[in-house]
Amino acid sequence: MKQQAKSIRPFIGAKDYEASRSFYRAFGFQEIELSHDMCVYKLKNNVAFYLQKYFVKDWVENTMLFLEVDNIEAFRAELLTLNLEHKYPTVRISEIKNEAWGREFFVHDPSTVLWHIGEFTQ
Repeated sequence: MKQQAKSIRPFIGAKDYEASRSFYRAFGFQEIELSHDMCVYKLKNNVAFYLQKYFVKDWVENTMLFLEVDNIEAFRAELLTLNLEHKYPTVRISEIKNEAWGREFFVHDPSTVLWHIGEFTQ
């Protein structure tokens, strides 16, 4: 292609839309409300996704996103200080795992959307 892409923004659903909105704001994403049933959440460098007030169990519970970070230990440590697991009953934050390609840990959001948060070493 001759044209360059600027970003990629997946759409994810939410079992409890308001709980998911609150979670992502607490996580550190900037929320921009687009309509009564959709928001976009942004971090720096065009990292963004859309959250919809829409739930299909098989779709949402099988959604996975990968977020690459520069320093996995620091990112996880900062995330743990937010007490997200205590504020949202279904949220889980795993330990860091070493893989052949780098390191990662997992975060389940309030709807069980699975975030892979990783740092590449190669």
